[in-house]
Amino acid sequence: MEIFVLAFFALGYLVLAGADIGVGMLLPYLGRTPGERRETIAAIAPFFLGNEVWLVVTAGVLAGLFPALEAELLHENYPLVVVLLLAWVVRDMGLWLRGRVPGRVWQAAWDGAIVAGSWGLALCWGALLSVVALGIQGPLLVLPALALTALFGTHGLAFAALRLRGVLRERAALLSGGAGELRTFALTAATLATVGALTGVRLEPVAGTSGALLVPVSLVMIPLLVAAQAWVWWTFRHRVTGPSYL
Repeated sequence: MEIFVLAFFALGYLVLAGADIGVGMLLPYLGRTPGERRETIAAIAPFFLGNEVWLVVTAGVLAGLFPALEAELLHENYPLVVVLLLAWVVRDMGLWLRGRVPGRVWQAAWDGAIVAGSWGLALCWGALLSVVALGIQGPLLVLPALALTALFGTHGLAFAALRLRGVLRERAALLSGGAGELRTFALTAATLATVGALTGVRLEPVAGTSGALLVPVSLVMIPLLVAAQAWVWWTFRHRVTGPSYL
C-alpha cells in the first residue's frame, strides 16, 4: 500500500506540474510581447502553487514511509537535487516578482528567471528520472534528459493550447493539430505518467516504520486533495481572457 501512495503523489506531480513547467520553458515563444507573456503566465497562474503541493506531499511520503530510499536518492544524486531546488526557487521568484514593480527591464529580468528556472526543472527531472530508470551516468545522460525535457515542453504546449485563445492558442497548438489540444494533452500526460511509473519499477523501496500512521492519513487526504484539484480545474476551466495577478 505504501508504494501506491508514493506513486500516486509522484505521478500526479509529474502530470500536473509538468504542464506549468513546459509553459514556462516556452514563454518566449508563446508570448512575444510583455502583454502576451503576462497573458501566457495567466494560463498557469491558478494552478502552479496547487501543483507544487503534490511535490511537497511526495517528499513527505518519501521521507516518512521510505527513509532508506530517500537517503539513497539524495546521496547518489545530490548535485542534481540541489540544482533542481535552485531552479524551483528561481522559477517561483520570477512568477511572483515579475509584476510587483513596473518597468520593462524588471519584468524582462524576471521573465528570464521563469524561463531559466523552468528549463532547469525540466532538465533536472529528466536527468534524475534517466539516472534512476536507465542507470546512465556521464555525458550520455544528456540525451535522455533532453528527450524528457522535450516531453515537458510538448506537455506545456498542449496545456497552453487548452487555456489560451487567439494567436496565443495558435502558437501553442503547433503540435496539436488545431482543435486537438485535449487529445495531445491526454497523450503527453499519459506519457509522463508512464515514464514515472517505469522509473518507479527500477526502485527497490523498503518501507519504514511510519506506515501505520502515515498510510491511513494519506488515504484520508487523497480524496480531499483530488477534490480540491478538481474544483480548481473546474473553476478555471474557461480560456484566459486577460492578465492575471502575476
